[in-house]
Amino acid sequence: MRVASIQLKNFKRFSNLVIHDIPKSAKLVVVVGPNGCGKSSLFDAFLHWYRQRAGFGINSDALYYRKDSVEEFNWGQTVEVNLHDGVEAKKGSLYVRTAYRNDPDFSVDGINRPGDPSDGVRVNRAIDNDQTVSDNYRRLVYDTMSGVYNESNNAKTVSALREELIGGIRASMQNVFGDLILNSVSDPLGAGAFFFEKGVSKSYHYKNLSGGEKAAFDLLLDLHVKRRFFSDAIYCADELETHLHTRVQGKLLKEMVEIIPESCQLWVTTHSLGVLRAAQEMIAVDPTSVCLIDFEGVDPDAPRELVPSSLGRVTWEKLLSITLDDLSNRIAPGIVVVCEGSSVGTRRKDFDAEIYNRILGSQYPDVLFVSGGSSSQVLATGVSVRETLARIIPTAKIVSLADRDDKSDVEVSEIEKQGVVILPLRNLESFLFGQDVIEALVLKEQKQAQLADALKIRSDALASSVLRGNPPDDFKSAAGEIYNRLRKLLSLQQCGNNADAFMRDTLAPLISPAMPSYQAMKSGVIDKVI
Repeated sequence: MRVASIQLKNFKRFSNLVIHDIPKSAKLVVVVGPNGCGKSSLFDAFLHWYRQRAGFGINSDALYYRKDSVEEFNWGQTVEVNLHDGVEAKKGSLYVRTAYRNDPDFSVDGINRPGDPSDGVRVNRAIDNDQTVSDNYRRLVYDTMSGVYNESNNAKTVSALREELIGGIRASMQNVFGDLILNSVSDPLGAGAFFFEKGVSKSYHYKNLSGGEKAAFDLLLDLHVKRRFFSDAIYCADELETHLHTRVQGKLLKEMVEIIPESCQLWVTTHSLGVLRAAQEMIAVDPTSVCLIDFEGVDPDAPRELVPSSLGRVTWEKLLSITLDDLSNRIAPGIVVVCEGSSVGTRRKDFDAEIYNRILGSQYPDVLFVSGGSSSQVLATGVSVRETLARIIPTAKIVSLADRDDKSDVEVSEIEKQGVVILPLRNLESFLFGQDVIEALVLKEQKQAQLADALKIRSDALASSVLRGNPPDDFKSAAGEIYNRLRKLLSLQQCGNNADAFMRDTLAPLISPAMPSYQAMKSGVIDKVI
């Protein structure tokens, strides 16, 4: 079970947030962003949706869920989750761990038969306390006793039965910590506990583990125990890195992805170097296995659509914001391209950079596009974004990229001699509104019969722009008309509230390496900077 899209309306922090185009191939979804941006609200949304769809009712704490008490709030429609292949939620479709995981010690005074955890919802909200270690201990002990009385196990020794139950957990602990090994599950009628091998000690009590060791063991144990009850589910872990050293964070993430069944999907929220590094390494092995959602700069009061971001860009921004001491050639981008656009304000904030990263980033993760201001600022020398970055990242190649606009061939030649790349077309919009991109949009919407009309809208809008005194290749001036008419012709929904959002969220993801527009952008930019 894997998520295709999710929408929140007047829910928690968000007026109207849509996250879509989450690939089915993504077994891991990493949600990043600053504190207070609403990452955990996604898990509340999943819980709210799951309770209703799986028949567990609702948590009617409207004060907790409603963003605005004046706006309409429909309990059944405030969260919509679409799953791939049209799958519907059922019992056992969601398992959530909150950020408040703390089980410093536990005691067990007997054996009982635990219920099926998929028959209920263990936590109602992302702010609930989340203790599982003692419950999982009881379940392991019960499963051991059940195995003893199962006639199919008559030929097995007691130690073999115990190994079947804790062997996987032991292996996971070794993969994450190396020198911390789960040794045994002690007598539940006595001082019931988990014991570990650590250093020379062969009987190290659970309560003596460090906070980080307990945090990792809690998650690993829980997944091993619950995976058979949630075999086709969405797993969520809020603030995965809590209590953990950077090195351990990445190992834990990889191990969790390995533990959950293949058909499942793991969502984690983080602002951790270790988690992002691990995700980057996983992408290097399988580029389709990881999906990243970036909440940076999302205004919760304005309608917004999000699609998966380029991990290379997000990793770099998070690293840069947390520390400059931890940069390395392995993580830092090899090439930084300073393009036109502003990193401040709200209108067209990082517009060009975000689109370049979205289109080219997956194929060239070592190239990072950043905003450098106006055309004149991008071309400037001395005190400029380009010069500043060169000082901060001395190992990276820093290149400027400017629109062609009306520059003559002589001007282009002179500028490029200074190490600046000039776009081969007038502006970025010339690629986004390429004929092949319009064709891809029509195909995606399954409106092939409207292709001729869609292409005519493109040419008519350019003609109208020319009548207004603009150059015949100025797609930026024609963008508004093309957007409005295509939206009406193709009956587009959730395609962006304006032309900029339409280009960024709908058109840019359509441009793939096999398309002429992509190849033109690659030859005009990537081939000149690499």
